Amino acid sequence: MRFCELKEKEVINCRNGQRLGYVCDLDFDSCTAKIRCLIVPGPCKIWGILGRESEYIIDIACVKQIGSDVILVDVDEERCLVGCKY
Repeated sequence: MRFCELKEKEVINCRNGQRLGYVCDLDFDSCTAKIRCLIVPGPCKIWGILGRESEYIIDIACVKQIGSDVILVDVDEERCLVGCKY
């Protein structure tokens, strides 16, 4: 699967059915070239006009299934929500 195909799939948390968003980036191990994490933009700030201040960092082990239009993950949203570096 190509990254451009992965970006078109919505990420859904299996624990509560919450929509987390769409994959915007990947983190991979430069030595093994294996994907470590999916990165999904976090919730918007005030009315979505001020951007985002956090993102979901989802360990690849938490991905349960990749379907034709969604990616199912099993995560604790509070634990994988991390403040942005920019």
